[in-house]
Amino acid sequence: MHRHQQLKSNMFLLITACIWGFAFVAQRQGMAHTGPFTFNAVRFALGALSLIPLILWLDKRSGQSRAAIRASVKGSAVAGFLAGLILFCGSSLQQIGLIYTTAGKAAFVTGLYIVIVPFLGLFLKHRLHLNGAAGAVVAVVGLYLLCVKSDLTLGKGDVFELVGAFFWSAHILIIDKFSRTADVIKLSFFQVVTCSALSFIVAAATEKIDVTGLSQAAIPILYGGLCSVGIAYTLQVIGQKHAHPTQAAIIMSMETVFAVIGGYWILHEVLGARGVIGCLFMLAGMIVPQLPQIGIRRSAAKQDGSL
Repeated sequence: MHRHQQLKSNMFLLITACIWGFAFVAQRQGMAHTGPFTFNAVRFALGALSLIPLILWLDKRSGQSRAAIRASVKGSAVAGFLAGLILFCGSSLQQIGLIYTTAGKAAFVTGLYIVIVPFLGLFLKHRLHLNGAAGAVVAVVGLYLLCVKSDLTLGKGDVFELVGAFFWSAHILIIDKFSRTADVIKLSFFQVVTCSALSFIVAAATEKIDVTGLSQAAIPILYGGLCSVGIAYTLQVIGQKHAHPTQAAIIMSMETVFAVIGGYWILHEVLGARGVIGCLFMLAGMIVPQLPQIGIRRSAAKQDGSL
């Protein structure tokens, strides 16, 4: 039964990775009809609405008192607002970058957060293992092959995605901190609401919010909001409940592969031989930090006094 449950969880996580990978395609398609901030404002608003039934169902199922539910809402709101600020920065940079680069390249550069997180964790006194350093080296080689041009410069869209990857890394760290004490689904709801509100404010100031453009981008927006935020997030929570953390991280990194497949299949984006090799290097760089940590046995042996 345990093995069957684990296999089922891995399938949920693979479906999540597939949804998020194809979301890069939807986000890029949406840019043909509306501005990046308008697109994000509407899709995150839809995502927030899709989480409300889940929150109400989970609260009813928990059997908590109204006072306990109000306390969880209050605690999650503060954490969600702070996480939402970082989410706004990361998602905005990602969406702007997709105007100038392909869905596949955007996904792989964004996926560097898996490598960046351990290094940012040093500021929080987290331990950096050899796997993290090795993964970073391999990923940087891949980034060079995938994105750096013959004149040794990064494309405009790739720069946006690369800076955004640092915000996604910070987002993972802040979620890791707040999820220990806050209700994760409510936290997600409030961060999505914050991101949507900030996107609406910037869109109103810098873009023309055109109903016609939004209607033409309806399918990408619906996919990005309901599927990417609502369905995929729910599947991730369900899947990670019974999946091994290392397996979960590796499966989730497959979103980059699905983004390349979607970009080729739907948008007819072709990376070329150099780009494909770069993707393989970056995928390896993302997976290496998730493997069993090198040096753990050695440090444990030192503590035992055997070395």
